[in-house]
Amino acid sequence: MSCTTIEVSDLRFTYPGSHHHVLDGLSASIAEGERVALLGPNGSGKTTFVLHLNGLLTLQFGSIRIGDLEMGEENLPEIRRRVGAVFQDADDQLFMQSVREDVAFGPANLGVPRAELDAVVERALGQVGAEALIDRTPHHLSGGEKRRVAIATVLAMDPHALVLDEPTSGLDPVGRRELAELLAGLPQTQLVVTHDLPFALQTCPRSMIVSGGRVVADGSTREILSNAELLAANRLELPYGFDVSSL
Repeated sequence: MSCTTIEVSDLRFTYPGSHHHVLDGLSASIAEGERVALLGPNGSGKTTFVLHLNGLLTLQFGSIRIGDLEMGEENLPEIRRRVGAVFQDADDQLFMQSVREDVAFGPANLGVPRAELDAVVERALGQVGAEALIDRTPHHLSGGEKRRVAIATVLAMDPHALVLDEPTSGLDPVGRRELAELLAGLPQTQLVVTHDLPFALQTCPRSMIVSGGRVVADGSTREILSNAELLAANRLELPYGFDVSSL
């Protein structure tokens, strides 16, 4: 039986100066090894939710458990290691002079000895098929290459779960396909925030729709995307002519 990697209960959040609950009682449970798409219209609370999962936003009300750890200041360093965030813009994650230095940055800050860093970097790049990029300059890479390296910077921390925010943004069709194949081959629990509904269907057996700051649908991605009324009610739309049964 799989254990729960992420458990969120009654999460509520209001940004300073606002009386509007961006999150309004959101609850969710994700088991170890699951790949789950997080869908919903702009302003629904998706990003605010995922920013809570590794403590980038401070918990105001409700509870979050990552494995056996309760979200709280004393557990933040380990929670941030366990939950790796891959940002929408890979350039936000790549800031060193070489790919090697970028992928080594996190483990070095965790105290991994210099003698072991090369092996950690090579292993992480190997997981994403980017070993050949190790001595390249990040800002000279293609969009797909940057995305792979950004994921490698997170994998180098040996996370239990990956949270990916709009991972197909800026990718061409080949890069998108390669990313889908990459994610399918990783063992980590994955939460994929995306407006790309065909990509959700391709990569995530399960989907959750967030609207009004709470989960309003949770189930098989294929069933959710086959429900035209549910999609319309939550301002979600498949590409014109796309057939859910085609994947």
